[in-house]
Amino acid sequence: MSLNSVTLVGRVGGEPDVKYFESGTVKCSLTLAVNRISRNTDQPDWFNLELWGKQAEVAANYVRKGSLIGVSGSLKFDHWKDRNTGTDRTKPVIRVERLELLGSRRDNEAETSSNGYDDEF
Repeated sequence: MSLNSVTLVGRVGGEPDVKYFESGTVKCSLTLAVNRISRNTDQPDWFNLELWGKQAEVAANYVRKGSLIGVSGSLKFDHWKDRNTGTDRTKPVIRVERLELLGSRRDNEAETSSNGYDDEF
């Protein structure tokens, strides 16, 4: 038996990066800061998230920097060659299958107004 399952709750580190493809597919990339339960550190762990389709559209419309979200999905690794050095590189990415918007509506509205956003949820 094998299992690849990731569940995280944290705050979004930046605005969603949304890409629309000619095929009609939507992809959204986010970073997520998750506090580790530890007495020795105040630094969060950072995760790269990748959402596709309907989940990507929800993230694009409702998730902003600082939003509290929960995600579940699987861990994958992106592979590429560095253009300058030719070195093989990898980056861990969480492929999100489920997105939960956890902050209250009032929190989200306060966040967006303090960040200068006029979007209504």
